[in-house]
Order: sequence, then C-alpha cells, then structure tokens
Amino acid sequence: MDYHGEKQVKSGLVALVGPPNVGKSTLLNTLLGQKISIVSPKPQTTRNKILGIVNGEDYQIVILDTPGIHTARSPLNQGMVKIAVSSLADVDVIIFMIDISFPLPGKIIAATDHLQNAGKPVILLVNKADLVAREKLLPILEAYRNVFPFHAMIPISALHRDGTDILLAELLQLLPTGPRFYPEDIPTDSTERFIAAEIIREKIFLLTTQEIPYSCAVMVDSFLEEEKKITIHATIFVERKSQKGIIIGKQGSMLKQIGQSARLELKDLLGINVELKLWVKIRKDWSTDALFLRELGLG
Repeated sequence: MDYHGEKQVKSGLVALVGPPNVGKSTLLNTLLGQKISIVSPKPQTTRNKILGIVNGEDYQIVILDTPGIHTARSPLNQGMVKIAVSSLADVDVIIFMIDISFPLPGKIIAATDHLQNAGKPVILLVNKADLVAREKLLPILEAYRNVFPFHAMIPISALHRDGTDILLAELLQLLPTGPRFYPEDIPTDSTERFIAAEIIREKIFLLTTQEIPYSCAVMVDSFLEEEKKITIHATIFVERKSQKGIIIGKQGSMLKQIGQSARLELKDLLGINVELKLWVKIRKDWSTDALFLRELGLG
C-alpha cells in the first residue's frame, strides 16, 4: 500500500471474521457511519473481502470484512472461506464475531485453529448482547474463554452502536504507530462498479427466497459517468431457466423491483441520478466454474 502523509497515528489492519450472518457487515457500516458492505438477514451474503477505512484525528483502522467461516462443500463456498482465512495473514489484530444466539463454543472450535495459526491478538465480539439480560452474558463469555485465549471479550450491539467505543479503545491499544495507509476522506478502496454490483446482489437477497439469492451472481458491464447522471448496465447470472423466470418475475415485475430498489440506493450513495439497466442471463453451473469464479474475485 502507498502511504499518504507523514503524521504518525495509530494505524493498522484488522480482520473481521466469524460465522456467517452474525452482523459483521452491519458492524463495519456502523463504524464507518455509512454503508459500504451489503447486509441481509440471510447467511453468506458477503462473498468478497470488503475493506473499510475508519478514520479519527489520531488513528486510521483499516478493517477487512470477510465472508463467514463455515464448513464449505461447493467451490463457491470454499472460495469464500479461503478469502476469510487468507485475510488473517497480514493483519495486526483479528476480531472474531459471534452473536448471542450462536450455539455455545462447540461450532467455533474448528475456526480457533485458524486463529491460533495466525498468531495475532484476537478480540471476541458477542453481537446482539442487548437482547439478553446481563447476568446471562457471563456464562456465555466464560464458555468462550475456555476455548481460546482471547485478548478481550466485548458484548456489543452492532446495530445500535452499543460497545463500539470499547472495541475502538481495545483496537487502539493493539495497533502500531505509523502513517495512514489511505487519505482521510475515503471510506473504502472498493470501486463504485464493485459496490454497484454488490447493491444489486443485496436487493436479490432481500427480495427473493429459497435458493435464488445463492444461485445469482452480478457483473457490471459498463459504468458511464456523465455530467448529470451515471448509467450502469449490469447482468444478473443464474444457473437454470427456472431461476431466470423467478428473477424476471411476472411481466418483469421482480426485475423491475430489484432495479428500482438498487437504483434508489445507488443514487443516494453516489449523490447523482442513476440510470440502471439490468439483464438476466443463464450461465449453467457458474458456481462450480473456476474461471467464472475468478472473474468474480472468488477464485
């Protein structure tokens, strides 16, 4: 990475890992004060590593939001887990996040091998802690303390910002002093094209059911910036004809709904009018196609 400026601040890289659907992307968006990582109630929404840059007067924390660590069988899911695990190699601190409803430690023991191998300080975050009485938290924290030597264990609510100040204080204790990695006015290194594709995919997750969200991939074909608007052409790939029919919907109703919802969010995010044109194409078994997965950044 290029360094920008000479002022010495607390600066470093933090990997945000954990099982799927525990609130990692919500936490990143909360810390940034804006949305860069897509969110849905469905597990395994995040597929790629998303980098968020949290700036303060005397610190810069670069956080890598990763796909959930889980038992993966398909090439797509294996690629997602590989992205998550590989992010541990070059960071200064690891945040391992669960939520209060997650089964007690049995299911994270496999993940602790990755944490141990990384050799970095690990902070355990227990999300949605606002949903249980404080006295019920203590045995949960004690159970996790017995499976891994966490540097700190912090109950939080990512959605409501509860506990995030404690998290920031812990991170600043652990991060080295050095120059900022990025300019202070950018929240992510993701391109607008990438974020556009992710927002379209988020709307598919929110508006469709069953296997449909997991059977879809989105690629932005063109991103044309003009004086008064941005025109985006994007393709939604599915694996079967029946899935294409569901994404398009009766008389195009579902595709129109996906497009309208994504366009409004992109307009708000980019601060300019957006014209969004979507196509749906069948790419049989794309989720097992190594070449296509590499095109998606998942190879």
